[in-house]
Amino acid sequence: MHPTGNLRLLDQLVERSVLTVEQRESVQNYLQRSGGRVEEAILDVKATDEATLLKFIAGIHRTRFVTTEKLAKADIDRATLERVPRKLAEKHGVCPVLWDAKAETLSIVTADPGDPIAEQEVQIAAKAKKVNTFVARPNAVRAAFNKHYGGDIHAFAVLDRTAHEQFSSMLDVYERNVLSEETMAVALAGQQPHERTLTERDLSGGSAAGMAAKGMASDSYLETLNVLVSLVENNRPDLRGHSSHTARLVKKLAERIGVSQVESAAYQIAGYLHDLGKMSAYHLTALNVSEYEGHRTSAQKGFKAPLRLMESISLPRETRQAMESMYERYDGKGIPGSLGGKDIPLGARLLAIADTYADLTQNPKNPYRKILRPAQACEVLARFKGTIFDPNLVDLFKHSVTGDDLKARLLANRNLALLVEPDPEETTVLELRMIEQGFEVRIARSTDQAMKFLEAGDIEVVISELELKPQDGFALLAEARKHEWGKRLPWVIVTARASSADAKRAFDLGAADVMSKPVATDLLVAKLKQIMEREERGRAPRGVSGSLTEMGLPEIVQVLWHGRKTGSLKIRSGADQGEIHFVDGSIYNALFGTLRGEEAVYGMLSLTQGDFSLDPTFKAPQQVIQASPEALLLEGMRRLDEAGAGR
Repeated sequence: MHPTGNLRLLDQLVERSVLTVEQRESVQNYLQRSGGRVEEAILDVKATDEATLLKFIAGIHRTRFVTTEKLAKADIDRATLERVPRKLAEKHGVCPVLWDAKAETLSIVTADPGDPIAEQEVQIAAKAKKVNTFVARPNAVRAAFNKHYGGDIHAFAVLDRTAHEQFSSMLDVYERNVLSEETMAVALAGQQPHERTLTERDLSGGSAAGMAAKGMASDSYLETLNVLVSLVENNRPDLRGHSSHTARLVKKLAERIGVSQVESAAYQIAGYLHDLGKMSAYHLTALNVSEYEGHRTSAQKGFKAPLRLMESISLPRETRQAMESMYERYDGKGIPGSLGGKDIPLGARLLAIADTYADLTQNPKNPYRKILRPAQACEVLARFKGTIFDPNLVDLFKHSVTGDDLKARLLANRNLALLVEPDPEETTVLELRMIEQGFEVRIARSTDQAMKFLEAGDIEVVISELELKPQDGFALLAEARKHEWGKRLPWVIVTARASSADAKRAFDLGAADVMSKPVATDLLVAKLKQIMEREERGRAPRGVSGSLTEMGLPEIVQVLWHGRKTGSLKIRSGADQGEIHFVDGSIYNALFGTLRGEEAVYGMLSLTQGDFSLDPTFKAPQQVIQASPEALLLEGMRRLDEAGAGR
């Protein structure tokens, strides 16, 4: 980002009577004390509002502006981001927000419009015919960059003053009363109606619009819960941070299934609050409540404790259901014992798995009396599939937390499939089986979402229901066939509608197959594989990308080595970049900064944060490294151990 703002802007604002002379002096005094951008100083001292300021700046540069609120809600797809490399975006202080494939036009936001060099470099990198520039406040551009390039979902929360005032008020309660479960409930209940950032009205029954309207504040609300519950758990040494970890796991699995953002937030709230009022000698999880009489008795008495503590707050319906039913068993023998199978609310089934896994991997007093590794914990969950836990969710959870999904992507030449289905439960099993058989899956819940994925490119096969909104599946297929990218795109209809007229219409539009629900998942996946085998003859292999937090570099090297993969593994960690060249699993060469060969490999093995991508089309020009991957990993680990011991 540009280090300072334009002080000339102050004079222009005064000349146009947007600011008074006194306000200019106030802004200048503030800048002398705090430094930073002049735009942020103007907003911090409340000399004018954001929209007025941005409208003025946009007028100077003859462009348009976007407010923080709108930018926070922007849904920027990965294909758009990849058009501008992260380093280039950071260099010029821009964030791409929209790619119009038809017009080959890229829209970006920046706090510094009118920079011809920046626009030219972005245009060249994006291979765009035109670049549209929108102006936004500097901190909002930085937040958009951190959210979409850096994955920080709370990036915009720091700009939400209302939430910060609420947060400070809650912490005052903590300082005065030594925060407890009861005082936290009082603190949350004490919000005035207009201050509540996430309510049942926002989160249930047609509340998506309400949630969107409060998009920034919802993140702040969840972060507030995170801090407050963590403070409550400080006196539980074996379970410190447990609820926050559970909430993160619930969110990860909910997003993997593809539930709406509204439902995901409601389930996260349940993850944060599920242990309130239960902090006794027993830590109650779905597993130990089922296996031990003492835990079961305690759960029967206290499973509604969180709801009683929070009864003065309008918690979302999905949150209440998740906490009330988290000890139900899939076989119907749980607590309170009135539900079984998929009659148990989805949030409760997710929470049961996440809570148990967090206990097994963090709490040394869990039923196994030791902290288990992720793979071991997933084995425990698998033993109770169909009895305590939803078997399909357990399988999907295992893929998410153990890196099996990423490993499969690295080892396979994966086909990218779009699954268009409004019901999250319908997609769970099918997505899992497709992943196991070498597909990479994107999920859309509406025709509008599906078109976004399709227009972004790279989708290789579509599996679609007919009962969709706002248009039906026929309209989606017909629209796709109008575009060059969709004329021959393989399309399979899987629907509850089973009329011969529907089947005829689907085939007339060019569908490859039509199948009626319920459909045998293995049969559907087998048909998809046959379709893709016909389509991909002669097609170049696809690349794979991911995060080093999902899978560490040593494990990635082992996967590529044992899988005898060829290509260039590119690593980016902050300002550091490197690459490792593989040929049939052997490492031929490596580059990292000024390092080359084996030393470059050792240097990269110390990286724990960052992104990677595998380009399977790359051919190494020469073999520089003779050592085996195993020898390189052993030596690299030895060096890391020595460096750690020396500190």
